[in-house]
Amino acid sequence: MDFRNSFSREEAAVLVSGIVSMGLEILAGRIIAPEFGSTIYTWGSIIGVSMLALSLGYHYGGKNSTSISGMKDLEGFLIRTSGYILFIMYFGDQILSISSVLPVSSIYAPIIPITLLFGPPTYFLGFISPYAAQLSSKNSKGEASGHFYAVGTAGSILGAFGTTFLLIPNMSVGHIYILFAVLAALPLIQNRRKLRTYYPAIFLIAGILLLNAPAAGSDTLYRTDTAYQSLEVTRSDGVTKLHLDGQQQSAKYLNSTATPWDYPEYFYIPFLMTDDVENVLFIGGGGFVSPQQFAEKGVKVDAVELDPGVVRAAKEYFNLSESSNLSVHTMDGREYLEQTNKTYDIVVLDAFRKSKVPFHLTTKQFFQLVHQKTDEDGVVVSNVISTDSGPGSRFAKSYYTTIDTEFRSVYYFPTRDTSYAQNIEIIASKKPRISQEELLERDKNLCYRNLSSEITKMEKINSEDAQVLTDDYAPVEKLLNPLIGRKYVVN
Repeated sequence: MDFRNSFSREEAAVLVSGIVSMGLEILAGRIIAPEFGSTIYTWGSIIGVSMLALSLGYHYGGKNSTSISGMKDLEGFLIRTSGYILFIMYFGDQILSISSVLPVSSIYAPIIPITLLFGPPTYFLGFISPYAAQLSSKNSKGEASGHFYAVGTAGSILGAFGTTFLLIPNMSVGHIYILFAVLAALPLIQNRRKLRTYYPAIFLIAGILLLNAPAAGSDTLYRTDTAYQSLEVTRSDGVTKLHLDGQQQSAKYLNSTATPWDYPEYFYIPFLMTDDVENVLFIGGGGFVSPQQFAEKGVKVDAVELDPGVVRAAKEYFNLSESSNLSVHTMDGREYLEQTNKTYDIVVLDAFRKSKVPFHLTTKQFFQLVHQKTDEDGVVVSNVISTDSGPGSRFAKSYYTTIDTEFRSVYYFPTRDTSYAQNIEIIASKKPRISQEELLERDKNLCYRNLSSEITKMEKINSEDAQVLTDDYAPVEKLLNPLIGRKYVVN
């Protein structure tokens, strides 16, 4: 089949440029998130750099298009694009590592690696449409421009949906890079006879594809990219761990629901604040370690997890199985609360990470909903990652202040004596405040847990200058900025 008989090479180039430019933009979020977080600043930087690079490519492409001599000029930019994608496939991690230690404000820090990694190929692709319009046989340049920009936009739509719903959930980042590099080079092929001259390159790319398969470390049991995040399960020294976007999320001992981490112990403090705990809701599943522990104690547990990939990994590697005491719901936590008719004695919010916090689970309106769906002596425990003091504590203080608007008493438990980011447990109750001494006294009667060490960590918090988070204004990313690049101590 000759491309020129049906779909011109110019049209193919423009279509491919749209697919690859938008695909790289979507992929950039996955590449940047582990190092710089998946915040509004990250995505704003990705969109801004991509638009700037494209606009510069359009500008200089249009300016230089009158002097091009033929298809070879357009092909040159396709070759540059393909080559640069292979370059970032091999050297992208080094560029990210170097960028992360530069003395730049955390708000603007993502701009540097995004520009270095994705600016050049997007700039090269910006030349394609104006060059194609110049080479077009259409009588009117306006008609040619409109046609090729429509083709390019169609390619962008394919790139956006294809990368989001097909590539990222099913392929490694390295394989997606190679796919985009191959796509960028496809318009170079004129016909089947011409294809034969590309056989060496095709075999070379196939070899690279095989060699670039995700290399699991000696401790890695499973690795994948879900629709929401990168996921890895490791096992070392008898401990299985779940990592999401490079951050440790859950851990358990082999053949047991016990965990080497101590912060989940704070999830049991609500048992000292309310009587006859029968129904508990967990929002955020991870490895489902604590939900399984609660279910083993005879408590009815509903566990809500947004990411189906996390649920599958928990079933495979964390022995998760539903039972009469444990039900798993794969959906958004707030959506679940809005739909359920149940009320709960305890709600555990464990859906936050250091740099990735779903803002709609932090607002006054959300806690109004939680208040409605808890019993008259209901308790909420939130696992927040923050520092205990300084700029890194801004999110925890705002979160504390917000939940305090809806619940009668709120308690603050740092889990470590450190200046690093740590797990801070914020517990809210509908009942009057209980003193630390009273909690220690009640702990003596809790037969299956000794929580005295955890209770003594309780602190008073000064949150007078903290703002209340609302659905209309919840600057979670701004509050989390001081945590970017700060070490996180989980145990």
